[in-house]
Amino acid sequence: MHDSGLLTQAFVFLLSAVVAVPLAKRAGLGSVLGYLCAGAVIGPFGFAFVGQNVDGVMAFAEFGVVLMLFLIGLELDPSVLWRMRVSVLGLGGLQVVITSLLILAAGLALGLAWQESLALGMILSMSSTAIVLQSMSEKSQLKTAAGQSAFSVLLFQDMAVIPMLAILPLLAMDGSLVEATAHSGLSGWKKTLLVLVVVAGIVVVGRLLSRWLFRIIAETRLRETFTATALVLVVGIALLMEQVGLSPALGTFVAGVVLANSEYRHELESEIEPFKGLLLAVFFISVGASIDFALLAAKPLLIISLVLALMGGKMLVLAILGRVFGLHGQSNAIFTFALAQGGEFAFVLFTFATNNSILPPSLVEPLVLVVALSMVMTPLLMTANERWILPRLSGNKARREHDVIDSGDSRAIVVGFGRFGQIIGRLLRMNGFNITVLEHDATQVDTVRRFGHQVFFGDAGRLDLLESAGISQAELIVIAIDEHSRALQIVSLVRRHYPQIRILARARARRQAAELLRAGADHVERETFRSALALGREALCALGYRAYLARRAAEIFRHRDELNVYELRDVLDDETAFFNRARQHAEDLEKLMQEDMQLDTESREKSWGRD
Repeated sequence: MHDSGLLTQAFVFLLSAVVAVPLAKRAGLGSVLGYLCAGAVIGPFGFAFVGQNVDGVMAFAEFGVVLMLFLIGLELDPSVLWRMRVSVLGLGGLQVVITSLLILAAGLALGLAWQESLALGMILSMSSTAIVLQSMSEKSQLKTAAGQSAFSVLLFQDMAVIPMLAILPLLAMDGSLVEATAHSGLSGWKKTLLVLVVVAGIVVVGRLLSRWLFRIIAETRLRETFTATALVLVVGIALLMEQVGLSPALGTFVAGVVLANSEYRHELESEIEPFKGLLLAVFFISVGASIDFALLAAKPLLIISLVLALMGGKMLVLAILGRVFGLHGQSNAIFTFALAQGGEFAFVLFTFATNNSILPPSLVEPLVLVVALSMVMTPLLMTANERWILPRLSGNKARREHDVIDSGDSRAIVVGFGRFGQIIGRLLRMNGFNITVLEHDATQVDTVRRFGHQVFFGDAGRLDLLESAGISQAELIVIAIDEHSRALQIVSLVRRHYPQIRILARARARRQAAELLRAGADHVERETFRSALALGREALCALGYRAYLARRAAEIFRHRDELNVYELRDVLDDETAFFNRARQHAEDLEKLMQEDMQLDTESREKSWGRD
């Protein structure tokens, strides 16, 4: 017989995710906050749709963090990791040390013993790897300077768990250090040696044996066998790390870095990704379910004050360190807001500290709630930062007065004069057309003016500025900026007030192009589409296609793909219909291309060769 209770709990977890995440995404809050809110609703302190064993579920779901770090390791070349050593050891190390000392001082000021204060400082200096990386990944920030700095800090924190677990028993206040040492079985230097041997073993096995092993598995041609092998690899390393007192997440991260250059890297990613996503979802829901609303209702002022103090103190440290390590403006704000919460390792360390009589339960219980609430606050803080803080930190463009614009007899307005807009503007001017160029980045305006270009500083999202630029007499406006939300705003504004003018717009990808078309643009050009087509055409020629056949194939692809963008414009609000139509288009286009390839071979051979 199956355990119906377990199946019921799994059903409730999955259903809550299915309901909450689309609502959160639609509200622009991200999936992480959706999971956390779902957990708060179904948890034992909410409507109690799941039982009291949330800690057991969370312990299982934390394996999602392990899988995530393994996949991140697969994306990192060891040479890249070596180049990050300064930010990992410097930025990450200083963040942990300074935050720990700051909380130590606060604990002493509140009358706690120095042992308790130091333990709290170390535990609360940690941030949430799962929440930060997932949220930054959704916002495409991981590859930015802020994302790389945040990752460096998180990586050091994962490594710092090891010495923390060694130091915490030394802070025991009732002599349990002797007992802990008696049960540890190994002296300090022997344990250190064992750790080094295990890490070296992972590197050696990963370098020498993994390729041979995965080749044998791949020859079976059974996908489930490859999936099982990938999971055995990760689970085995995680268990080995736990046995020697290391962080499982750190161990699997090292394994991922070792396998980063393997020819089976992409297969490993594709097999593990679904498990990672599902387990991370369960982990976030478990965190939400662990929020003790009864304790929050009993001591609201204390809990809220502690949450604000924790996050405010960490943000102060992060902001200062970010500046010291070269992060400025928007990058420093993203970095600071992302890492201000407590981390999932805090739950483990709090349990460890309680069991070793380092911290009393009366102190730990409210702090567990504080950490959970800080984790819930993080997606909200990152969204608030994105909407209200970052626009105010975009250099000197926010405070500078707009230029007085002399539009003359301009027939066209070009909005944005970066690399994309400069090509358009120069082409129009070289062919005798008088144009008015508007640029919202003051630094860019000053730069291009040094090269002799006439550019006006101003926000094209303001109707009065567009009117002073001569939009009522212009025939055309070209939106060449790379910020999609602003481009949408300008297109909608122009179409609403000047329906007669022709609007050409720049887009990054297919969905953005469809959104601009729906907003009123007459024509949209995806910034990499035609250049990619041109390179694809050259690739066909290099593989033996005659030039006219390559041009024909590229033209068919371009024409049908652009038609598809116009069709997608009508189903933007229906995710299922959007993806179904895009998938059907890909299938139809492939069929059309294959039919075109089957044209009379003899007639092709009589045609001209490559130009």
